[in-house]
Amino acid sequence: MSPLQLELALRIGTGRVTMSLRRDLGMASLLATLFDYDGVIADTLADMLRFAGETCAEMGYPRKATAADLDALETMSFVDFALRIGVPTGRAQEFARRTMARFERRPAPPPIFSGMDMVVRDAAARGQVGIVTGSPARAVLQFLGKHRLDACVDVLIAVEQPGTRSEKISAALDQLGRQPDEACLVGDAVSDVRACREVGVRSIAVAWGHQSAARLAAAGADTVVNSPQELAELLRGI
Repeated sequence: MSPLQLELALRIGTGRVTMSLRRDLGMASLLATLFDYDGVIADTLADMLRFAGETCAEMGYPRKATAADLDALETMSFVDFALRIGVPTGRAQEFARRTMARFERRPAPPPIFSGMDMVVRDAAARGQVGIVTGSPARAVLQFLGKHRLDACVDVLIAVEQPGTRSEKISAALDQLGRQPDEACLVGDAVSDVRACREVGVRSIAVAWGHQSAARLAAAGADTVVNSPQELAELLRGI
């Protein structure tokens, strides 16, 4: 069990799921890079659509979710996804719980986008790394362990942590001891871009995620990158 996994186990026991793992970076730590998980590091689109469809059918709403539904969201969350695909407001939270449970029961972690393992490792070598995600912490940790990235992550703030997207970004910065102008967030949703603007963090949007490059650019992302290689080069220059 890695130090990050051990701390997660201890904090789950006390009801806290925000995790931090301090690494001794010395003066090399010039930047905190925050990553979204789904659609940025982990290729979860197929799972998202399949699990949403299974949950809808289970709840009696046989609506097939599509990638266009995700692209249309203003806030990237399971609750908003539920509303988009026709789940009544009163049952949206139930949809979110059931769908997240499917992610946690997945027999193996999802695939990683080609090249993103090197992006995360490179960011960790040059500074601090955090993950701010709407996915369950256990699922993210299983993924990080499989791809041997758990030692690269200094803080993980997952769906169990209450608060808005901007509040969660701020919580990650607090954990890392960083000011907004000392960090950037790599995301794939217009809600990531808006949250970065609210906090004062530089927004980097990826074109391979759950929302289109056109939507992300229109939302005002500071930079849109088209490949992990382009992202790596950008981060090295910050």
